[in-house]
Amino acid sequence: MSECSLSGDCIFFNDKMAHRPATAELLKDKYCKGDHTSCVRMMIVNTKGRAHVPADLFPNQSVRVQDITKGS
Repeated sequence: MSECSLSGDCIFFNDKMAHRPATAELLKDKYCKGDHTSCVRMMIVNTKGRAHVPADLFPNQSVRVQDITKGS
């Protein structure tokens, strides 16, 4: 699969986890370079818009996506 179309300016993809490089690479491989549809950051962009994606949101934090997308 190709790299996510949002990765160019995605805070997470561009070293949000610089202090944990191994973990960041695993998550990037899975979400940014793999199944983009399971990335909660992408889900929020698609439902609410890019401005609603919290800077501290990790691509696997599905628990948080429900609170953020309420009222769409």
